[in-house]
Amino acid sequence: MHATPESPAIVSPGALKTSFSIEPMSPVIGAEIGNIDLTQPLDDDQYAALRAALLKHKLLVFRDQDISAAQQVALAQRFGELEVHPVFPHHPDHPELVMLGGDSKIPGRENIYHSDVSWRALPSMGSMLRCIECPKVGGDTIWVNMAEAFARLPEATRNALEGLIAVHDLLPAFGTRMTPEERESRRAAFPPVMHPVVRTHPETGERVLYVNEAFTTHLANFIEKNEVRFGFDFRLAEMDLLQHLYRQAAVPEYQVRLKWRPNTIAFWDNRSTQHYAIQDYFPARRRMLRATIIGDAPV
Repeated sequence: MHATPESPAIVSPGALKTSFSIEPMSPVIGAEIGNIDLTQPLDDDQYAALRAALLKHKLLVFRDQDISAAQQVALAQRFGELEVHPVFPHHPDHPELVMLGGDSKIPGRENIYHSDVSWRALPSMGSMLRCIECPKVGGDTIWVNMAEAFARLPEATRNALEGLIAVHDLLPAFGTRMTPEERESRRAAFPPVMHPVVRTHPETGERVLYVNEAFTTHLANFIEKNEVRFGFDFRLAEMDLLQHLYRQAAVPEYQVRLKWRPNTIAFWDNRSTQHYAIQDYFPARRRMLRATIIGDAPV
């Protein structure tokens, strides 16, 4: 059944015990899922239908889900093994949950377009973020369909990107949170990694623009793929290209914007999206818990 904003589809694959509704949030990304109780474990049909919805819409939003930290971990684990983040503070009882958000003295710093942990050799498959506390006004999050961003690049640009390799690094974004000793130890544990500039989604086959301004530092093989006259041509041309690719995430036509409420859960596919947590509410508080599902090596 085709879903429209005016008439959301009901998904009932197989013998689904509790059908849920799917209401698209924008033409290109995002859907609100209704008529589902996430305090209860997902059965096989619900899991399969939600995974299919995630692949189609790339972002799933669930409202009014008053679940515990343990239930959030169990729900996220249904979709794969969870990582433990090496920098963010963790929930005291569940290290798989990172605690996000500043306070009245320290603002949050997630206001940059990024794909979670692209600096890992195995970046995440998806992230599941639950709102614990948020301001009445402000603190929205934007998600971007990066498959759409790639598809709508000019053909000549798409062709020029084939075979290019980007370097992703933990330290530029997180190094300021660390002591010199911590930076040294994190560098040893998490050296820069290389991923294709355009990755192929392992489940849908979509081609996805996979560089982000938070973690992508440079191109490993730009000079091999492009003719240059002088060294400064190479560096400036590489920087110009990267800046152009970064800016694709900021195109409103590829985006959806979510207004948070307590007990809202957002579940997104990190392989095909980027997101930006808007920091317009400081010194009000916004507290979140995030579980991140381990993915595979981009190809």
